[in-house]
Amino acid sequence: MTHLTIEPSILYFGTPVELVSTVNDDGTSNLAPMSSAWALGDVVVLGFGAAGQTAYNLQRRPELVINFPSPELWPEVERIAGLTGRDPVPDHKRERFRYEPAKFEAAGLTPVASELVAPPRVAECPLQLEAVAVDTRLDAAGNFFVVEARVLGVHADSRIVVPGTSYVDPRKWSPLIYNFRHYFGLGAQLGESFRTETPTAAAQPPVAAGLLPPG
Repeated sequence: MTHLTIEPSILYFGTPVELVSTVNDDGTSNLAPMSSAWALGDVVVLGFGAAGQTAYNLQRRPELVINFPSPELWPEVERIAGLTGRDPVPDHKRERFRYEPAKFEAAGLTPVASELVAPPRVAECPLQLEAVAVDTRLDAAGNFFVVEARVLGVHADSRIVVPGTSYVDPRKWSPLIYNFRHYFGLGAQLGESFRTETPTAAAQPPVAAGLLPPG
């Protein structure tokens, strides 16, 4: 293969979409789509625009819900992609964003009460993490708000859970993926890690399957 040296404007190289709910000053809910997140143990690290409503809310009320939509929900996500709960709209967003306080209604999604935190969950999302921000700070360049959130509880659609366990079945759960500002779902399973807790007899390593020559 031939590699080119490029300068992409963004580095969203294929990560799951999240809908993050927080509580506003007046007790209403804000819902923000984002895709800058990764998990380590029971901590999820998230990145938000420093001037956005989510960053504002989490500095005052640290509770949040991280909702993971499935691929068919991409139109609902996109309906609120150009909306902000921040009033007035931050200067850098004014050309392309508009203020909207009722994000759930604008997206066509349903809020449902959480069990451990104040912000609501998104009923239509198959995977929902109730969490609390334990550390919040600006990134090194001062442009983004970095949040370390400890997960307090996980809710999963019964159809994606291995019966009788707390394992999410990766053959039944597919996240919505944000790939360089385009929406995708997952394709067919290619294989599985040696560390998987939900093995399947159908999965074979590449060499055994004849996809790669022996080393």
